[in-house]
Amino acid sequence: MFDTIAGLPLHPLVVHATEVIVPAAALALVLAALWPRFRRWAGWAPLGLGVASLVLVLLSTQSGEALEERVNETSAVERHVNMGEGLEVWVIGLVLVSAAMFALDRRRRNEARTAEASTPAEGTAGVVGALRRPASARLIAVVFAVAAISVGTGTIVQAILIGHSGATAVWAGTTGG
Repeated sequence: MFDTIAGLPLHPLVVHATEVIVPAAALALVLAALWPRFRRWAGWAPLGLGVASLVLVLLSTQSGEALEERVNETSAVERHVNMGEGLEVWVIGLVLVSAAMFALDRRRRNEARTAEASTPAEGTAGVVGALRRPASARLIAVVFAVAAISVGTGTIVQAILIGHSGATAVWAGTTGG
């Protein structure tokens, strides 16, 4: 099922989408964690990109396993396969952090809407607004920022390394220069 499409191997087709969407999801998550205005503007997009990334990673893995059976086994292919298996864990972490941030943000927005009296600090964004929030809210914001930066950076680095190893497995020794 995940072998070919119109006679072409499915893996290179799916992988190119994966290599675009996965870093975009990681970047959107980090921006949403660090920049409240972006988080409000983006809404569900970081979570949606995270879920799309997970689907693409699963498709890439399945199609890669099908392609692996059709190509010669080399050390470069084996290295690529081993590295590829590690991306799923990073993207699951990305989805979990995105989902938790989305749920918390929705809860905060709903609470703000239902509150009868609003304080001037409630609508203040950025560092000043963060300092006016209770310590627990600041701690949660810091935890999400650290989690987003960690999982976002890990995801991007892993995706780049996997993409490089795949390109090396395919193109090594073919460019004559």
